[in-house]
Amino acid sequence: MIVLGFDTSTSATAVALRLADGRTTQARDDPPAGAHPGHATRLLELTRGLLAQAGVAWSGLDRIAVGVGPGSFTGLRVGVATARGLAQSLSAELVGVSSPRTLAATALAPDAGDAEECGAVLAVIDARRGEVFAAAYEAGPAAAPRELAAARALAPQELADLVAEAERAAGGVRRWLAVGDGARRFREQLERAGIATPPDDSRLHLLSAAAVCELGARAPAASLHELLPDYRRRPDAELALAGVGNGSVR
Repeated sequence: MIVLGFDTSTSATAVALRLADGRTTQARDDPPAGAHPGHATRLLELTRGLLAQAGVAWSGLDRIAVGVGPGSFTGLRVGVATARGLAQSLSAELVGVSSPRTLAATALAPDAGDAEECGAVLAVIDARRGEVFAAAYEAGPAAAPRELAAARALAPQELADLVAEAERAAGGVRRWLAVGDGARRFREQLERAGIATPPDDSRLHLLSAAAVCELGARAPAASLHELLPDYRRRPDAELALAGVGNGSVR
């Protein structure tokens, strides 16, 4: 099965192509700090490049796997809409993959370096507004992380409480590693709580489209209508409109 996988839940645009023999190639666009994400323009451009490099036609894709968040509202809309459009036009299977689970899968892989000695992973995605999207995982069967605490939006100072909840679910204390752009941003709060965080330039902080492909290859396919972005909270635009409606905008 040939799988195209991509994730646009953060500022990065990450794309990978998993061939039938298991070989995977990938490409990504990481805009500089403060720059506008290029999901809408870079996603299909990166995909075309990978297909051409592998000698695979669009019609040769068997499955489209996409990161469904939680993460950037605009990024998720672009990613999910693109995945649905490609799946429909190519008659390919479609599957959604949790973005925090993807982070955890990379960190829990045998070749993950810093994560080799950790017992569990806290996946932390920057949610803006001074919040993060976070979820907790430990190694599971067939390289699929087992969820200990479901993804949610919370303040950085609440991450220690999420870890405590996960340890209760796991039945004991774990050695934790926090990964993701939210872990980089709120390193101080995490380390103050005793949660290790890799260096800022570690690849473990990057959402890997190769991991999206691997998880997507094993997940059950979804229908076009079943695949939806996982926002976990109301978009900024909705909150602004609600504020205008009740006169609370300042």
